[in-house]
Amino acid sequence: MFAGTAGTVIVLSLSGIAPVHAAAPTRACSFAYGGNIVSYAMTCSEPGEPMYGGFATWRNVPIGFDQVETRNRTVLASVYLRVTPNTEESPVAQNIEIGLYAEKTGRTTKTYGPKWWELGKRGGRVTAIKAGVDPNKPDRRNHTYMALRKSTGNQWDVLYDFNSVGSTTEQLKVVPGSTNRIDTGLHLMGHEYMDVPEIADRMRFMDGNNTWRRVKNENAAKVVSLPQCSATKKPPNCFKTRLSTDGAVFNQWTVSKPRRATPAKAAAHDARPQTPLGPKAQPAQFNGVDQTALQKCLVEDADSCLAAVPGLAECVRTTRVCNAAALETDATSAEPDAEVDSASIKERAATAFDVDPQQISVGGPNPAKQVPAGFTDHSLLTVTSSAATPGLRPNGQSYEGFQATYSRTSGDLVEACWGDMCGA
Repeated sequence: MFAGTAGTVIVLSLSGIAPVHAAAPTRACSFAYGGNIVSYAMTCSEPGEPMYGGFATWRNVPIGFDQVETRNRTVLASVYLRVTPNTEESPVAQNIEIGLYAEKTGRTTKTYGPKWWELGKRGGRVTAIKAGVDPNKPDRRNHTYMALRKSTGNQWDVLYDFNSVGSTTEQLKVVPGSTNRIDTGLHLMGHEYMDVPEIADRMRFMDGNNTWRRVKNENAAKVVSLPQCSATKKPPNCFKTRLSTDGAVFNQWTVSKPRRATPAKAAAHDARPQTPLGPKAQPAQFNGVDQTALQKCLVEDADSCLAAVPGLAECVRTTRVCNAAALETDATSAEPDAEVDSASIKERAATAFDVDPQQISVGGPNPAKQVPAGFTDHSLLTVTSSAATPGLRPNGQSYEGFQATYSRTSGDLVEACWGDMCGA
């Protein structure tokens, strides 16, 4: 339906004959993911019943960027979970996204870490997640990403490593039938400048009985906008993808985007198996959760933790702060600079929001807003504009104005909003 960066988009149903009221959302997937600027290797699933939670897990792998000048280009790698609670009117309706984002910010600099997003009816917002264990480091550990509808109303909590990091404000109600979607996979901008090693993404959804389940193969589709790597389709303009199933259900979506035909040999420390975090004065129990069992599960089999760790499912459902080790806050970058100048940040914002730099103002942090956790007033720089923008998640609409706050020390995007979400 859309031309990808290297030519074609492949849209495939995974397998099986869909029963009544359920089917692979192939058309919706192709509509939501495609275009000439962004490259995707995504899966899209409609569970075929009301969905009240989405969950995904993968390891924080190192993502490499070419050390070349890429001015006026956004070079970004994203792997994320996206939940769309109600798709009755549009396949790109209000949604929640949480994932891992690595961006090339200069010739030799980059940022890395988790963020969560909300797309509203007339705008959007994004917030960097700074709480957790080394959120800005490619430590090859499993991390978890979750959106969970609140017990009352139509809004959702967003959780990273089983702790709440925010809540939505503009999501639609959940209704019966196949009118919701859960997506996960890889999204790239400037794919030719990066090397993305293999990412193994495992995903589940929560049904109306508060049970976490895997999607049936027949209810899932995939969209891949670069050809599969082969003898004739070579890096950097190809993906390596593999869908693993367990009987009749979606089990794992594995994807990578090599930079060269022969990848560089991994460093010795990258290959070491991860071990559970030490006690570090952590309580044995925290909000009813066995913390030793939780840390062991995160290392060994993170997608089973909700069922395997005593107290975790109930804590997530009610308290939403369940991981004692992930309460630490670290706002530093994995590769901090001495300071990023305001001209560079203005240029980054102009490119990201597709706005003329002459229509952007640069200042300190917004005095009307609370300084994000882990930062101080002098460590932030805010840029604003009233010009029309497609936002950071273009969907064919134009929004009035944006505001974005960046770290002066790393150049990382700390938070941003566009359109009506800036007034929320």
